[in-house]
Amino acid sequence: MASFRSISGFATPAGTNRYLQYATDKGIPEAHFKRFDELRLSSLGMGTYLGDLNAEDDKAVEDAVFNSVKSGAINVIDTAINYRAMKSEKSIGRALMHLIDENIVSRDQVFVSTKNGYITNDGDFPNVDVMEYMQKMYISAGVISADDISSGYNVMKPDYLARCIDKSLMNMHLSTIDLVYIHNAFESWNQDVDKAAFMSMLAKVFETYEKYRSMGKIRYYGMATWTCFRVPPHENEYLSLEECVRTAEGVGGAQHGFRFIQLPYNLAYSEALLLRNQSVGAEKNLTILEAASKLGIGVFTSIPLFQGRLLQAKIPDYAGLTDIVQKLLQIVRSSPSVIAPLIGQKKSEHVEENLRISKRPPLANAEFAEAVKMLKKQQI
Repeated sequence: MASFRSISGFATPAGTNRYLQYATDKGIPEAHFKRFDELRLSSLGMGTYLGDLNAEDDKAVEDAVFNSVKSGAINVIDTAINYRAMKSEKSIGRALMHLIDENIVSRDQVFVSTKNGYITNDGDFPNVDVMEYMQKMYISAGVISADDISSGYNVMKPDYLARCIDKSLMNMHLSTIDLVYIHNAFESWNQDVDKAAFMSMLAKVFETYEKYRSMGKIRYYGMATWTCFRVPPHENEYLSLEECVRTAEGVGGAQHGFRFIQLPYNLAYSEALLLRNQSVGAEKNLTILEAASKLGIGVFTSIPLFQGRLLQAKIPDYAGLTDIVQKLLQIVRSSPSVIAPLIGQKKSEHVEENLRISKRPPLANAEFAEAVKMLKKQQI
């Protein structure tokens, strides 16, 4: 039996700068890459959420990751342990080993993020469903009790999250994950606990992530969210980003690892750009993008195409763009504070189509303002 292989390293400033050079040699403009904490990250990332639990989709995801990174257009790969019941993470691991074995890239050129919190089974054992897997692996072993699972099927208990990180490292053959998010935690728990209790739970989560940072197994951590940063402050599902950052400071000090959030943002879900629901210090009425910038938080965004539903929208041409996919991606990737929209892709023709926008730089500030003004007049 072959021994388990782990890829050492993590994304570094030097490595991501080499990837930028690799990309520009392929005709991709330098402006396609955003700078965050001295890393150079592509303004388009790849998501791995959708797909069936079969060998065909395993290979499709693996090939899509391989071809996306090889193209020079993408050095940001996003997943979650529950995506396709761990099979997306495993596809990413195989793609990364393939890329490294062919000397296309090195580990330090690629930024890999995953998420944990949701319960999941292992898709390589399809006869064991989610609840049976949780019972055998965690409840019977005393890692969690059934009461530790929220009504939204989420677990924030530190021992569970620690085991998820260990499993994600194995699934992706990595020694270090660049970014680990707690996954839709407030959305999954706010019906079960009050906000004060949740923030106490979040502090324990951050303690676990800081422990894994100190061991060199993760570099950064964050919050992948659905609604909590996109609703007005009076709503039950609302969270203050500043309060989350202060919680991280209380756990990890000034050098804490909470540096990223993820939230939906597209032409239908435009709250990130338009809703003034955040405060930082004495400054009120900030958008989440503005607040993130002031707090030193990088933003990745999900569902830029609204899982395909926006492909039929009547969006006027702007900034010389006529292709619907490019029009949808360009406005998001050009938004202030957004590092990259994360686009799900498996089929080779979709990869090719989605990556075309990388040949163009994001919009300059004046172009972006003009595009937003025009698009706001359009009912999507």
